[in-house]
Amino acid sequence: MRFKGIRVLVTGATSGIGKACALQFAKEGADVGVNHLHDTDGWEALTQEAQSLPGTLINLPGDVSKRTDVEGIFNLFCLKGPLNVLVNCAGVSQVKPFLEVSDADWQWIINTDLTSVYMCCQEAIPNMTSEHAVIINLASELGISGRAKFAPYTAAKAGVIALTKSLALEFAPRIRVNAVAPGPTATPFLEREIATPGHQEDINDIPLQRYASAEEIAHSIVFLASSEALYYTGATLHPNGGCVMS
Repeated sequence: MRFKGIRVLVTGATSGIGKACALQFAKEGADVGVNHLHDTDGWEALTQEAQSLPGTLINLPGDVSKRTDVEGIFNLFCLKGPLNVLVNCAGVSQVKPFLEVSDADWQWIINTDLTSVYMCCQEAIPNMTSEHAVIINLASELGISGRAKFAPYTAAKAGVIALTKSLALEFAPRIRVNAVAPGPTATPFLEREIATPGHQEDINDIPLQRYASAEEIAHSIVFLASSEALYYTGATLHPNGGCVMS
């Protein structure tokens, strides 16, 4: 119950890492704002899983790549109290050779994976008035290492890491801002990538010889939001099974 009375907003929270975060925060007593891209089935499944948990879930549908939706999401959540923790988990990706990437592809990924973080942070920060004020941004090990056929995604995730550092400097000590850069994680996101023709994902390239679970990545995010991480800001945690050692 580390988060009893704490209000948390998670974007992209009906699937994968975002869903695992929402459930872990609710398990520890938080009031969790669940943002999703109008995923009615995902929201209903999440509420079923959270029925016996002590925290509460708040339904916040909307497209975080659009400013008007972001404003609506935060206005709705903050009507009932301040925001303590923001977790930016929403994201998309694609596997495509760089010379085949269209302007529309580039804008879709940059807007969803990077611009959404910028807009959500802009809306969140004025509403973070308590001592327990934390932002955690989901990056990726590919934002550090790069990868062929992932140019827009790697650029966006590198931008998330840089943005995290800038915000940590600007808003310390009032708000702690950190990032988590996972390695390959067993989520629908990864399943779609693996199913892409021509894509290769060799588990033997991972020193720990397996994918992470979404719950394992959520543990890192929940840790950074907790009072156990009070001396972390501007940091990027790397739960990646040894894919990138830094």
